[in-house]
Amino acid sequence: MKIAIGSDHAGFNLKENLRIWLLEQGHDVQDFGTHSDERTDYPKYGQAVGLSVAHGESDFGVLVCGSGQGICMAANKVAGVRGGVIRDEQDALMTRAHNDANVACFGERITTPSVAIEALAMFLRTEFEGGRHETRVEQLGVIDSGDSLQS
Repeated sequence: MKIAIGSDHAGFNLKENLRIWLLEQGHDVQDFGTHSDERTDYPKYGQAVGLSVAHGESDFGVLVCGSGQGICMAANKVAGVRGGVIRDEQDALMTRAHNDANVACFGERITTPSVAIEALAMFLRTEFEGGRHETRVEQLGVIDSGDSLQS
């Protein structure tokens, strides 16, 4: 699988743990940075990974900041991205199975490397259930296109 990964300074160490694990699993990983724990801003990394996923250059994206929240917000500004903050395996399962998430966002200050690796493994192996969830995911696409949802 092709995986785009990125983080700000507050997520650098966890990003590195996840990047190494992904490579060990045989994934093709494109690292959009940052490449140190020197202060930097999360929006550019969220956007870069989001664009890679939205343009079909990567199958999935992985993002990390201090909490996971800010970088997830940045990625979700990119049309076609469905990013979710992942704290554990249950979050990973639900975001993939019910929301067809294509970007997993983690918080280094919240989630330990071992839990993040387990959650990322769950995220990558979980299929979208479709069915009753399909309509909702399609509605997210309508919002991405700038159209209004019917009430």
